[in-house]
Amino acid sequence: MRRLGLTDYDTLLAYSIEQPEAYWNTINDFCGMVWDAPYQKYVDDSAGDPFPKWFPGGELNWVKSALKWANDPEMAARDAVVAEREDGSIQRLTYAELAQRVASFAAGLKALGVHRGDRVGLLMENGVEATVTAMGIAWMGGIVVPLFSGFGVDAIISRLSSCTARALVATTGFSRRGKWVNTRQLVDEALTRLPEIETTVWKHAGEAIAFNKRVVDWQQVAGAQPDANPERMSADDPFMIIYTSGTTGKPKGTVHTHGSFPIKIAHDSAIHFNVSPKDVFCWPADMGWVAGTLVMSCALLRGATLVCYDGAPDSPDWSRMSRLIERHGVTHFGSAPTLIRGLATNEAIATQGDVSTVKLLITAGEGIDPEHFLWFQKAFGGGHRPVINYTGGTEVSGALLSSVVIKPISPAGFNTASPGVATDVVDAEGRSVTGEVGELAIRKPFIGMTRSFWQDDERYLDSYWHTIPGIWVHGDLAMRREDGMWFMMGRSDDTIKLAGKRLGPAEIEDVLLELPEIAEAAAIGVEDPVKGQKLVVFVVPSKASTASADTLASAIGKHVDLRLGRPFRPSVVHVVAQLPKTRSSKIMRRVIRSVYTGKPAGDLSSLDNPLALDEIRSAAAVS
Repeated sequence: MRRLGLTDYDTLLAYSIEQPEAYWNTINDFCGMVWDAPYQKYVDDSAGDPFPKWFPGGELNWVKSALKWANDPEMAARDAVVAEREDGSIQRLTYAELAQRVASFAAGLKALGVHRGDRVGLLMENGVEATVTAMGIAWMGGIVVPLFSGFGVDAIISRLSSCTARALVATTGFSRRGKWVNTRQLVDEALTRLPEIETTVWKHAGEAIAFNKRVVDWQQVAGAQPDANPERMSADDPFMIIYTSGTTGKPKGTVHTHGSFPIKIAHDSAIHFNVSPKDVFCWPADMGWVAGTLVMSCALLRGATLVCYDGAPDSPDWSRMSRLIERHGVTHFGSAPTLIRGLATNEAIATQGDVSTVKLLITAGEGIDPEHFLWFQKAFGGGHRPVINYTGGTEVSGALLSSVVIKPISPAGFNTASPGVATDVVDAEGRSVTGEVGELAIRKPFIGMTRSFWQDDERYLDSYWHTIPGIWVHGDLAMRREDGMWFMMGRSDDTIKLAGKRLGPAEIEDVLLELPEIAEAAAIGVEDPVKGQKLVVFVVPSKASTASADTLASAIGKHVDLRLGRPFRPSVVHVVAQLPKTRSSKIMRRVIRSVYTGKPAGDLSSLDNPLALDEIRSAAAVS
């Protein structure tokens, strides 16, 4: 506001929408983004609103902006990354050391034959190695493809095959609640069905691995002679393809570029989280979801210390998070609502650590109720540190809605749209609405939006631009009050959120239908006081099946564990004779969810078999 000569926040917010070029020029300067060649203008929108090219003519490699602190004598010796493992061991890298490691890893990848533009899978627990890997891939011009550490074989294959990845950097395993999670077994099986993968780089714990030219030790790659000069990239060049799920079909590969995602995250880190050099930023997140890259960028682009943790938040007990804050002097702490609910349930133990260093708290990933929002502020913020609610999505990089520390914050709400994003709540015709629930929408292209889905423009357009032509419709329901406060009201489509992670019903249903005992399946997300949402599935047995309901439920659980990973195991399985369908045989998941949770079923004019609803009601009665 001072740089732009503006006197209040609302004026700044309006300025960011009305004068976007001047606003983003100021953000680039304020956040110290390092450009190798200056951009010609803010945006080239000649291809239409869905396909803007940000900062045309400009060249940058975003990693240079995160590692510029290594060239500052005062900052070079400060911790850039502190990684605490579940067993209590700690690794540290200063900014100078991180810069050297990233440059070395990039050079090592080049020596293996990985080229600019190649897609490289990343399946690692959070920590020093994952940070170096992600940044090293971008440094040498590659495109990182993050994979969730809890994925099963099919989920890994679908993502890496979709983008024809040429290399994979993976961990052989990690400890979770004292038990070894063997990811090597999953990866080895996946590789037998991924012929495009030419090189595998293993981070290992001393296991016997037959290393050769195509199977390589992570330490060997990281030990290469540093490549001091990163690849010069166009602002529109991708550095990440990260998959998110829709309600139908395969996962969607959202594409993020050097000149969009990092600048949006640097902006949000400054504007919403108030992060400054020398702060200590901790937000435990898996590198396989967008939060992993977001958290890393929030800290390092602003010169803060990134604190990583790779274990369970309740190991060895629920005091782990508060003691983590105490050990490392954390100033900014983020948590998913699921974790906050777990901490609150175990308050006496969870609050044993000294959290007095905390200056700001963050919650994101799913909706949070006011009670737990306030509990988080009181227990981890002393009752007077702000809690910043933050919502966006894999497709938009950072925030669509959030809060700023200079305005009042309503519990569980958002006190602002994110500056630079023309966010609105609209009705079915695209008209703005206030004081009632509507679709969360964005009226103009915005920094951070995905460039498209990987090699699938039509699906991208169908997902966000065709519902109301000319407007990005995000798929969330929201409400904006007269006083300018915003609230999220849940998903408007069938996407399921499990502990903050988005999942498409089709991903679950396709796996269930692999079982010969199942003829049809429907998956829905249902509100859960601990997880936020739990997965409930309805299955119709095949005619040949003689299995009991209990036997079928057990088989389903084991099969989902194998194919997608234990985090996606259904909480409840209901065996029914039929599922409600439209006349065109589409399963009506929204109707199933409404009836199952006791809400109005809505328009049933297209329902072909109304008796199916009686089975859903019966299932709800016994659940």
